[in-house]
Amino acid sequence: MSTVFRLLLLAGLLVCAVATALVKKPLRAVIIYMAYSIIMSVIWILLEAPDLALTEAAVGAGITGILFFLTLRRIDRIDRDADVEETQGEEEPHEENEATR
Repeated sequence: MSTVFRLLLLAGLLVCAVATALVKKPLRAVIIYMAYSIIMSVIWILLEAPDLALTEAAVGAGITGILFFLTLRRIDRIDRDADVEETQGEEEPHEENEATR
């Protein structure tokens, strides 16, 4: 049972690592990265390193995940503000002259 569980953890770790690199949307990549950190935390517990497990869970999934979410939110806000400025900066379409027809 223990060997099967360890192999499942290893497979989950590999899937998360590959999926994080291949996913297109940054939000999904962050969520998958957090899952990777949680799986790695469980592996550290199985390796009898509770200090590393706690650090991985707190820093890897916790603080780093929050920082990634805040960064994505900030980037989205900057993009939305840029779109608003572009639409305000555009002039209204001019009527065509008879000479340009």
